[in-house]
Amino acid sequence: MAIGLSHSYSSPSADKNGEDELMKKVSFSPLGKGNEVVNGEEIGFDPSEPPPFKIGDIRAAIPEHCWVKDPWRSCSYVVRDISVALGLVAIALHFNSWILWPVYWFAQGTIFWAIFVLGHDCGHGSFSENPNLNDIVGHILHSSILVPYHGWRISHRTHHQNHGHVENDESWVPLPEKIYKNLDLATKFLRYKVPFPLFAYPLYLWSRSPGKKGSHFNPYSDLFKSSERKLALTSTICWAAMVSFLFCLSIRIGPLLLLKLYGVPYVIFVMWLDFVTYLHHHGHEKKLPWYRGKEWSYLRGGLTTVDRDYGWFNKIHHDIGTHVIHHLFPQIPHYHLEEATRAAKPIMGMYYREPKKSGPVPFHLLQNLVRSINEDHFVSDSGEIVYYQKDSPLY
Repeated sequence: MAIGLSHSYSSPSADKNGEDELMKKVSFSPLGKGNEVVNGEEIGFDPSEPPPFKIGDIRAAIPEHCWVKDPWRSCSYVVRDISVALGLVAIALHFNSWILWPVYWFAQGTIFWAIFVLGHDCGHGSFSENPNLNDIVGHILHSSILVPYHGWRISHRTHHQNHGHVENDESWVPLPEKIYKNLDLATKFLRYKVPFPLFAYPLYLWSRSPGKKGSHFNPYSDLFKSSERKLALTSTICWAAMVSFLFCLSIRIGPLLLLKLYGVPYVIFVMWLDFVTYLHHHGHEKKLPWYRGKEWSYLRGGLTTVDRDYGWFNKIHHDIGTHVIHHLFPQIPHYHLEEATRAAKPIMGMYYREPKKSGPVPFHLLQNLVRSINEDHFVSDSGEIVYYQKDSPLY
């Protein structure tokens, strides 16, 4: 490990006090290239450079117990979230006050999002070592919030296997300039004008992203291999059963009450999902690379993901903001991600971007979201290392 010695640019001829101040800024660089580190930032660091470590080095640094999946602990989070969801319904029905309904909508939508994250863990197999348990719990959780479990699980697997690849990645991928230029104005407006991208998830489930074909509900979609069609069909049937249940419930209690109890929280859940997943791959203060061809690797693509701090919501939505290690090693249970990240950071060095600390509510991330949506529009049609570019006339 090389030592990167920083120096003060404002005082080249430092006296003894200056030397003391200089030594306070001595930092260690894991890059092995002698880059200078000044006030926590490495001068001349290029995040697109191949890292001087291998994914096995990161894995070796993570304690063994972080890989252990505890099904009882995982199920306890399911019981917690479902209990909170049912409790919120009981409170809302008891008071039935327009003063409290907005509070209920936000709280319940947030719990729907937490339930999605647990189903997401089932899809990765980090919920337990038992595939049947994972699939049963995953179907229950995801169907309850209108997500086709296997359909989404398979496309999300594709996302993890190809993260950071312009053409092969699956969700929130950058559009090559040629595809971007051919988008109609309505599509551009909905994709690149806040707040519309925060409502994109149901559309993505139906028809994927621009430039990609298929649907998460169609077992014959390009998303699925022939061996996966029965799985996709099973999840679509479960999704349809939930839609049927909601329809019957609307007849029983009335569509307005169903809208208040379920419809609005569902919209809040979708906004949470799009907000969080977008910012895991976009909106960093410094633009990060996307790859093609021989420049792409699983490690380099994973290192372009970004951790985020969501304040009070970190534990509510099961530390989903601890995203870099999750992307590299999705088998690690969510309750071990923070410890695994702390162990891996010395290996990743400047390739790991420390998230900005949040207050109780992550209002600071709204700025990242708006700036990225306003500036990150397309990437070049050519080149194996590319960065987002802005379509200035769009605004």
